[in-house]
Amino acid sequence: MKECLFYKKIDEEILQCFTCLNFCKIKNNRTGICGIRQNIKGKLYLLTYGKAVAVNIDPIEKKPFFHFLPGTKAYSFGTIGCNFRCPNCQNYDISQMFGFKGKVEEYGELNWGCNISPQQIVDKALQNGCESIAYTYTEPTVFLEYALETMKIAKKNRLKNVWVSNGFMSDQALDLIIPHLDAINIDIKFFNDKSYRLNCGASLRPILENCQRIIKEGVWLEITTLIIPTLSDNEKMLSQIAEFIKNKLGDFVPWHISAFSGAISWKLRNLPDTPLEVIKNAYKIGKDMGLKYVYGGNILDPEIENTYCTKCGKITIKRIAYNIDVKMRNGKCADCGNFIEGVFE
Repeated sequence: MKECLFYKKIDEEILQCFTCLNFCKIKNNRTGICGIRQNIKGKLYLLTYGKAVAVNIDPIEKKPFFHFLPGTKAYSFGTIGCNFRCPNCQNYDISQMFGFKGKVEEYGELNWGCNISPQQIVDKALQNGCESIAYTYTEPTVFLEYALETMKIAKKNRLKNVWVSNGFMSDQALDLIIPHLDAINIDIKFFNDKSYRLNCGASLRPILENCQRIIKEGVWLEITTLIIPTLSDNEKMLSQIAEFIKNKLGDFVPWHISAFSGAISWKLRNLPDTPLEVIKNAYKIGKDMGLKYVYGGNILDPEIENTYCTKCGKITIKRIAYNIDVKMRNGKCADCGNFIEGVFE
């Protein structure tokens, strides 16, 4: 447990948290929407500091990052809790905490995971030959203090820091992490506020603004959109996302369009899996919009998983699942010498 960085006292009973854009007002002995930032006698504490519920060594491509140190390993961890309530969530058992979220009196029944300090995370990453640490599985913004301390130690040990995020962090939180952040993959789930409110309990505009700021700050950014049948498979909406990426972020920003699986989702098990042809159509929408790098996710189709040189068309990174063959020299196409955007060294 650690005192939170960003909050203020509203009155004798209520604190307001400024870590994410929910700006929760939290009564004594209660938590915010995330379920892990608790008002304890007038101070706000992160309950999951030093407690990781999921720890794995993953291919960096699994996050997904396709233009950031391809073929390397990321030491990945996350805690319980999340500031969204997405019905499609695949990690709902830890993000939504089996419905205990906010019920402080029942927290003794929770699986908090293992005790692992920021220093231990860095040590294990180094011992296992990882080149980066990934803050993932649940939203890293909600365990900001834990993530931040780990990021600082990682930097001192020449490890890269990568976030997998919903992008709903406050300006204050972004100010703190950007100096230590090397890459981030942000979900753009929908392209209208109504869908965000209904499905996530959030809003779109600040996520788009955070994406734009991250690009300006020079942090490597990749975007992911999960294609959910009947919810986010609308061609017009996909075109709007592709247009935003091209015109507001840059045509070089990779766009991952991933297939949905109802069987492993939280509340959408009645929906069918995303057909391959829908993913291919979304891929075409992105390419027709002028995006250089568009990828299909949660599928096995090398044609839309490989990276191609935008000049000569040759494969520069060949992907078959997590088997990676990088065909570049110093970040350039081995055939024609064309520059491929990304972080490759």
